[in-house]
Amino acid sequence: MGSPSDPARVLVTGVSGFTGRHVAAELVEAGHRVVGLAHAASSAAPVPGVEVHRADLLDREGLRSVVAAVEPDAVVHLAAVAFVAHGDADELYRANVVGTRNLLDVLGDAPRQPRIVALASSANVYGNATVEPIHEDVPPAPVNDYAVSKLAMEYVAGLWADRLPIAITRPFNYTGAGQDPKFLIPKIVDHFRRGERKIELGNTEVWRDFGDVRTVARYYRRLVEVAPAGVTVNLCSGVAHSLSEVLAMMARIAGYEIEVEVNPAFVRANEVVRLVGSRERLVRTLGDEPVIPLAQTLEWMYSA
Repeated sequence: MGSPSDPARVLVTGVSGFTGRHVAAELVEAGHRVVGLAHAASSAAPVPGVEVHRADLLDREGLRSVVAAVEPDAVVHLAAVAFVAHGDADELYRANVVGTRNLLDVLGDAPRQPRIVALASSANVYGNATVEPIHEDVPPAPVNDYAVSKLAMEYVAGLWADRLPIAITRPFNYTGAGQDPKFLIPKIVDHFRRGERKIELGNTEVWRDFGDVRTVARYYRRLVEVAPAGVTVNLCSGVAHSLSEVLAMMARIAGYEIEVEVNPAFVRANEVVRLVGSRERLVRTLGDEPVIPLAQTLEWMYSA
């Protein structure tokens, strides 16, 4: 298997997704061999230097074949339904809970064990926490199906904690070039890029810890290299911005202001008002990656 500092053979699930593509590219650049797992129906362009296998997380035998062929030193599990407002609860729970259980079951039975299995949960599990910044010991209090599915995934992972070296990440909001415009920040950037004069949004006075996907990718690489089994760690910038501030930043970048129309359909019943993460355990475990200011991320997205 080699030491954590050696180049690793890394299985990245969800490799054709927004995060997966950035994580795979980061790992390849660092000298690791990346094998991606993508949904059979995915038509996304391949990441250069990445071998891709097609299998569904709900197909246990398909997963078993991939794991047997790859024999990964490390696994970064990103495949999930990642949209909070996803309308199909059945699909959300199948992908995020049952799919993860299938993967862990296959990895647990494999004759060659990986040195680390990094599972992507979500800071949404904290709900409307009154602590700020939110640290990893704050009791979870999910307020929507997406968050419940991610917390359930964490509990499922606990069933394999004595058989697999598992690390759980709780990413706060992050964005970057290539993210689907159905997400808020790409939607705002896209409107400015197209010169639109109006945009429909929900509550603009929600505050989020908006990170940059490039920093998140570096932290997943560090998880592969450090292999801190048993840890649960926030991936966050430690800085909060409201959507109103995001709109003001984009107005400066694009050179004009956009009119916001509040659409009640976009206002969530159980909206989490503030999510700001503590970086203390993150820095202690994986090192202190520089935080990319949100304005720089928005400029990158606007010009991409």
